[in-house]
Order: sequence, then structure tokens, then C-alpha cells
Amino acid sequence: MNAARGAGPPGVPVRAFGPGRVNLIGEHTDYNDGLCLPFAIELGVTVEVRDGEAGRVRARATDHGEEDTFALADPARAPGWRGFVRGMVAELQGAGHPLSGIELAFAGNVPQGGGLSSSAALEVALALALLAHAGQPEPDDRRDLARLCSRVENDWVGSQTGLLDQLAALYGRPGHALRLDLRDLAIDPVALDLGDWRLVTIDSGAEHSHAGSGYNARREECRRACAELGIVSLRDAEPAAAAGLPDPLDRRVRHVIEENARVDAAVSALHGEDLATLAGLLDASHASLRDLYEISVPEVERTVDRAKAAGAAGARIVGGGFGGSVLALFPPAGEPPDDAVAVRPGPAARVLP
Repeated sequence: MNAARGAGPPGVPVRAFGPGRVNLIGEHTDYNDGLCLPFAIELGVTVEVRDGEAGRVRARATDHGEEDTFALADPARAPGWRGFVRGMVAELQGAGHPLSGIELAFAGNVPQGGGLSSSAALEVALALALLAHAGQPEPDDRRDLARLCSRVENDWVGSQTGLLDQLAALYGRPGHALRLDLRDLAIDPVALDLGDWRLVTIDSGAEHSHAGSGYNARREECRRACAELGIVSLRDAEPAAAAGLPDPLDRRVRHVIEENARVDAAVSALHGEDLATLAGLLDASHASLRDLYEISVPEVERTVDRAKAAGAAGARIVGGGFGGSVLALFPPAGEPPDDAVAVRPGPAARVLP
């Protein structure tokens, strides 16, 4: 086990940072045992934990100006950000990590509902801060921590996400994207050398929520497609067999198959420093997410059009969809809109000194 980094003497607060993430390509493939290519970003969520009343947890969402108090022994489910905190406390204790009375507060600068995974940023920061405050080591293999964080999101918040966001946050590496294989959880860094090109995100203005959007419906459609095809995962789907499925299941499967192929094509493009090809893959991914997976909304389409009008070589919806942000790749001559935010690969989640 790793040493509990950042843990101090009693009474000394512990802080941990969880980054947001941008998924370069490979959307809605993670829960289908597929491939994706995310990277952690410099924006994220910081959690501070200190000693509190015995047997109690008092949590403050600084950005919201809200509080929550509950018993360590009975962290009942609750909506919104409270579900993340209560779920993390319950899951850590259930995994054999005893916690004492604590006070915690968190704040972040990653936009909520923008498709940059503020939820996973909060989850991993909570996990690392709570473990460090308790003087306990994090798991040797951070994949185990990713699974625990995913259980919080799935079982306590009600969003049936895969492991993409948590793995990106826990394994981020400056200057690199991560080729993730969600079947065997292989993680391969891929240098993201853009030269004079720029990656930016542009908020569509339509906030999304995994638990409240069509995200879970898409997961259910994928499960139905697997049942129809007699396979465990869409990673095993064959294009010819998928073509015989009823609509919209055939289109959902076609997206997953083709999006997996685009991930490896993007890796090849990055290895060859072929950013024009990468831009075309972003466009193709967006068209597939719009037409085959049907997760776009008018605000997103207008934002893609605005990015292209400003000179973007490629642009696509990023994140779970039904709102959120657009990721755009600009060549040297392009000029991103004023509200665009430059994104670059940053380090992984960590306990702060």
C-alpha cells in the first residue's frame, strides 16, 4: 500500500484536488467495454477535511453556500452534491476504511453540467482527502479507487456512468492523453503534442445532468442490443449482425463500433502529428453522436456551428451529451470565440501539500 500522503497530526486539515477531464474522442464507449482517449485538465475540485464532531459528518459546498450534516453510521441517500458526499463516506467505510467525525468543505472551478466531469473530480478529491485525513493509504492500484468512485455515482447518485471519468482523473499525465481500454482497464499514455494548434471547450449554455438526462436510457438501449445479439458487451458486436437490429438499437450499436475505431485512428494521428486527420475524426464523432446516438441538442449544434465559423478544423460534443460543452480543435490561423476555454493535459488527482 502507498503511504498516506498529506496526512498530518490531529487537528490539521488535509486538502486534495481532483481534476476535471476532456475526452478527446471515444464517447459512450466506456460502459460498452470500449476504447476512449481522455485527458485530465487543470480545472477541478478541491476538498478540505478536518476533525469534526465524533460520529458526525458536516459538509459544506462552498460554491453553493449549502451545508449537510449526517451520522457516519447512517449516511442516507440525498439528492444533488449531498449524494456524492454521503455515498463516498458510506463506500469508504464499507470497503474497510474507518472514518471518524469530520468536517469537510469543497469548491471548484470546473463548470458543473459542462460535460467536463465535475462529478468525478469531486469523487476522487473526496476519496483522497478522506483517506489522507484518516491516516490511511490509498490503494496500490488506483483502478480500485476508480471502481469505488463509480459505485458512488451509480448507486448513490443514480447515474449509470462507466469508469472513463474516474480513470482520467486518477491517471492524468501532463502533456498526454490516455488510451483507455475499458475491457481490461489497460491505460496507455499518448503524447498530445499540438504544436501551434489549440484545443478549446465552448459551453453550449445547456446544462446537462447524467442522472436526469437520456444518458441512462442510452445505457439501457445498449443492454437491449446486447440481449438481442446474444453477447455480453457491445465490444463484441459485429457490424453485419448489428445491421439487423430494430431502430434505434442498430444506430446505437453502429456508433459504438465506429467510435472505437475512431479512437485508434486518433492515436495513430497523434503519433504521426497529423492534426488535420484528428480534426476530421472529431467531426465524424460529432456526426455519429448527433445522428446515430442522438445525444445532441439545438444549443450544442449552434455552438458547433459557431466554432466552425471561427475557423475550427474539427468540433464535437463532449461528455455525456444532452447539453454541456463542445470541444474544438483550432489550427494556427483559427481564432477561437471569446468564451472559449483553452484545455491542456494536466496532472492526476492528488493530496495537496
